[in-house]
Amino acid sequence: MDRRKFFKLTGTFTGGSLLIPSFLHAFTNKNSFTLYEKSVLFIQLNGGNDGLNTFIPFNNPLYYNLRPNISIVKDQIIGKNNGMGFHPALKGFAKIQEAGDLSVVQNVGYPEPNRSHFRSQEIWQTATSSKEYSNEGWLGRYLDFHYLEQHATGGINLDTIDNFALKGLHPNSITVKDPNRFRGKNKTDDNAKLSENPQLDFVRKIANSVVEGADEIQKALAKSKAEMNYPKTGLGKNLEWISKLIKGNLNSKIYYTSLGSFDTHDNQLALHHNKLTELNDAVLALYSDLKQANLLPYTTIVIFSEFGRRVKDNGKGTDHGTAAPMFIIGGNTKGKIIGTNPNLEDLDQGDLKFEIDFRSIYATLLEKQLDCNPKTIGIQNNSIQGLF
Repeated sequence: MDRRKFFKLTGTFTGGSLLIPSFLHAFTNKNSFTLYEKSVLFIQLNGGNDGLNTFIPFNNPLYYNLRPNISIVKDQIIGKNNGMGFHPALKGFAKIQEAGDLSVVQNVGYPEPNRSHFRSQEIWQTATSSKEYSNEGWLGRYLDFHYLEQHATGGINLDTIDNFALKGLHPNSITVKDPNRFRGKNKTDDNAKLSENPQLDFVRKIANSVVEGADEIQKALAKSKAEMNYPKTGLGKNLEWISKLIKGNLNSKIYYTSLGSFDTHDNQLALHHNKLTELNDAVLALYSDLKQANLLPYTTIVIFSEFGRRVKDNGKGTDHGTAAPMFIIGGNTKGKIIGTNPNLEDLDQGDLKFEIDFRSIYATLLEKQLDCNPKTIGIQNNSIQGLF
């Protein structure tokens, strides 16, 4: 049987639990075993996270010369490795990397960078070039390819608004603000037509998808147990929900959420410290939860922002820049630092030059974690080596 059909059947008709013959019970501790698909969780840092103050080139004197007002004191930097280290608020990140479960990909960006928040986010979400536009997101295209039939919970977006990255031709993803309150009401007959208008029929399909998705989410939550104390922050609650859905065997391929307010033009030291603390504490709780449940190898956590900040500070903060690091946790990542340290001497109009195209990382995730040829969904970039 085709692998995608197999997982579709197990996910839909058994909730992801596959019953096994009695003669195999001797090899298990229970009467059934749970078959988990690999999934990728994206945490988008909206506003343009300052990569140079997140993963810091502390051994480069230009870092301190160009940032006299906002640089991080060398003695406060943690997890030092080959001239780079983490912001002091990222103690959990340093711990995860020390355990070999966090890779850093340095100088990630794209050619002809756009410094508009909206447009740069759109480029990342569609995986198109700076001069191209698309009606579908790259993950929406992937979900359209992966599922032979509409699958309401192929992608789960924990947010108050839809995410363009998940938009496809079919409603294979769903946006949820509070999964505990997300319940279906009525379902229209799949064979019924609202009218002869295909647009209205598409609306009916979306409505049915929402109801089906709500039912599947409630089933997953009912099977999941709370085994970790998460911080009482917006991101903490979202990651706790996602953990429950993963442990409840919802078997979604994609999970997505975001954390905002990284646009630190002013008062950066305090604001950035607070945002990185929220990120660190929530991610560490999720990491610990998934590791305790033996689900970290099946879950890849990807943390990124639409661009970094300018190298030189503006007196109180930083303005919109270009390249920045990405962080990859879990999924059997090799725990490496990939790419060279930021070159602060050779800048492009005051900004870092990108070294690794973000679409190469997407290609790697598609190949290694999502069992998909990137070219199938229009990504032509080669994958990068050493990540998984």
